[in-house]
Amino acid sequence: MIGKKIGFLGGGNMAGALIKGLLASGAVAPGAIWVSDVKRERLDQLEQLHGVRTTLDNHALVREVDVLVVSVKPQVVVKVLGAISGDIRGDQVIVSVAAGVPLSILEAVLPEGAHVVRTMPNTPAIVQAGATAIAPGTHATDDDLATARALFEAVGRVVTLEEAQLDAVTGLSGSGPAYVMLMIEALADGGVKVGLHRDTALLLAAQTVFGSAKLQLETGEHPGRLKDMVTSPGGTAIAGLHTLESGALRKTLIDAVEAATNRASQLGALMEASFKKA
Repeated sequence: MIGKKIGFLGGGNMAGALIKGLLASGAVAPGAIWVSDVKRERLDQLEQLHGVRTTLDNHALVREVDVLVVSVKPQVVVKVLGAISGDIRGDQVIVSVAAGVPLSILEAVLPEGAHVVRTMPNTPAIVQAGATAIAPGTHATDDDLATARALFEAVGRVVTLEEAQLDAVTGLSGSGPAYVMLMIEALADGGVKVGLHRDTALLLAAQTVFGSAKLQLETGEHPGRLKDMVTSPGGTAIAGLHTLESGALRKTLIDAVEAATNRASQLGALMEASFKKA
């Protein structure tokens, strides 16, 4: 990323997370990052926090940068990109983090031949622990994908997929933080029920989830094997696991990923249909 100027079209939470990660990794200097937004107070905040350059003028932003990160709300993507389409250069990489906006719409609004990469990050990117999938557009090159990968590796882990798989990513890692937060809350409630103070129970629950995930990622072991390491004959863990299996936790989580994936597909289809009518 060194040597490239990066512009964020929209300065919301995901833009803030990416800026923080890029600067922490040393991949880009603050002066090489530009942000535009409709809210002056948000731009002032980003400027004070990170020393980045800011503007209320989307056209000025686009003319300055090599990589344009589209981080506005999905419902205004078409309007915003349509307004700045004439400023897009053929050598720029357009990276979209707008959830549910398909490549077909992005490429239709942008100039012919635009280098577009669609991405699906998740909220743990805010703490540099994100999971992001990236998918190339029709004209995206290997160098474009490498640029997008470097951008998101600054805030977590990255996989490259075909666009057809992004709805599944939305159902799993995109929506997954909500499932995990529910599990943390439930584990903490269990701790309170058996006598722990609320703050203690929540700390232990969250750290247990964090530590377990880190253990799997760093060892590469199958989660079933790591589960068995905790589960001794006639012990406490197997008693708890029996209860979870009786409550169909495994099936419920699988169903949740499937339901969220199906909903993502429906929303994408609705967006395409609405775009075609316009």
